Amino acid sequence: MVSPDQVEAMIKAKMPDAQIQVQDLTGGGDHYQVTVVSSQFEGKRLVQQHQLVYGAVQQAMATEAIHALALKTYTPQDWESATKQG
Repeated sequence: MVSPDQVEAMIKAKMPDAQIQVQDLTGGGDHYQVTVVSSQFEGKRLVQQHQLVYGAVQQAMATEAIHALALKTYTPQDWESATKQG
């Protein structure tokens, strides 16, 4: 089991500029939805963005400390556009 703070720390270690929101979907500490906003996503396709985040949490996923991870990734500009529409 991994805490939301630990998930955030793993991603921050690889992506220091990232703004991260972690939501525990089941309360069990192994199914998470993560929203990541980072300038490192600029010019990358969605699959490449997700690969960056998966790379950051790879160890926890390999040991099944994290069983499921739903990702939403945004560049800062895309995030600004998405949050203005709401």
